[in-house]
Amino acid sequence: MEKYPQTNIHPEAKIGKDVIIESFTTIHKDVEIGDGTWIGPNVTIFNGARIGKDCKVFPGAVISAIPQDLKFDDEVTTTVIGDNCIIRECVTINRGTTDRDKTIIGKNCLLMAYVHVAHDCIIGDNCILANCVNLAGHVILGDFVIIEGVVGVQQFVEIGDHTFIAAGSNVRKNVPPYIKAARTPLTFAGVNSVGLRRRGFSTEAVIQIEDIYRYIYTRGLNVSNAVKVIEQEAPKSKEKDIILKFIEDSTKGIIRGPLN
Repeated sequence: MEKYPQTNIHPEAKIGKDVIIESFTTIHKDVEIGDGTWIGPNVTIFNGARIGKDCKVFPGAVISAIPQDLKFDDEVTTTVIGDNCIIRECVTINRGTTDRDKTIIGKNCLLMAYVHVAHDCIIGDNCILANCVNLAGHVILGDFVIIEGVVGVQQFVEIGDHTFIAAGSNVRKNVPPYIKAARTPLTFAGVNSVGLRRRGFSTEAVIQIEDIYRYIYTRGLNVSNAVKVIEQEAPKSKEKDIILKFIEDSTKGIIRGPLN
């Protein structure tokens, strides 16, 4: 470990090999930091933080502070951050409550400046949250989610894999996988076909996903009827099963289409 002058590191914190911790950073007792991680100046890492390998944490970040939840009673909970994550300036990540016991950031994620991740959020792998994204408590993001700047996500909302949320949006209902969402109020704005192709989805798979969402969003059917038609008419595929399972589990409801 390379420790700069004027750091405050609790002697019982578990610091991996080749970790760099710059000046004016404070690391509390119940903290674990993986090998090769860089912690910039003026960072505060509270009890319960579990930071993976080869991460970068920029100045002003506050990781694993207690939840902004009046029901919190100093329970022992954690914040888990996967390997190869980049936490930019002034990001705040709160640790969990008794609901899930942890807040989770997956691997290979980028959280840009002033992002806030509240208690009990679960963020998948390879996600990008642009500047000033705010996630309320208990939000779930799938893998490869991209959220543009100044987006607010309401508590208990779920956003599916490979989705793209346009800047300035307010997300109050669940966003199904593989789509783009935009406008005010937030609505379906097409399938995220560019992102899917970049990640290796075949043209056939993208076309089938587009066909499924036509039933849901552009044919004037309500969601229940659209699901019945998809079950009967759409060819079998992993993507079909994922979409239908997401809708089935969405007790909060999914975002509307432009025709609604």
